[in-house]
Amino acid sequence: MSTPSFKMDDHRENELIAALILGSESAFTEIYEHYWLKLLALAYSHTKNKQAAEGIVQDVFISVWNRRGTLKIHSLSNYFAIAVKFSVFKYKQREQRRREIELENCKSEELIQDDKMIEARFLEEYFKGVVDQLPDKCRMVFNYSRVKGLSNPEIAKEMNISGKTVEAHLTKAIKVLRVSMKDAGFLYFL
Repeated sequence: MSTPSFKMDDHRENELIAALILGSESAFTEIYEHYWLKLLALAYSHTKNKQAAEGIVQDVFISVWNRRGTLKIHSLSNYFAIAVKFSVFKYKQREQRRREIELENCKSEELIQDDKMIEARFLEEYFKGVVDQLPDKCRMVFNYSRVKGLSNPEIAKEMNISGKTVEAHLTKAIKVLRVSMKDAGFLYFL
């Protein structure tokens, strides 16, 4: 069995167009069966994407069926070729716009991340500067507690001071940091 050519016999094509306009499902089915594979190949040759090509061809046939009563078709092969090429053009435009939006979103996310990193670094440097201004023992207790993660009894043992002294130094450090951060406009919880 040989594959039929893209162009259908003119007489048969005219009969099918007339029947399609009147709403004949069998005419539509015959047209579909004659053209769908050829149109799929045409769409795929332009998109290089099987799913997109299938969607384009399906949309073209749906459009033909939905507008069957108002269609002015003189040549099915020409009509379908133009419809598929136009649909491919629209598909490529949508894909290009989608890529542009994705790129814009990536750039925006990168800028937001850069801003957040800069803010975090600034905050960290500011915070370190405030901690560095604490009295020596107060700074040591704070660093043991918050940086190294030692418990109050461990800090007391390490520094050879009482647990109450550790608590007093931590309370003082946190109070100084809160006031300093608040004065600088940072909402920060220690």
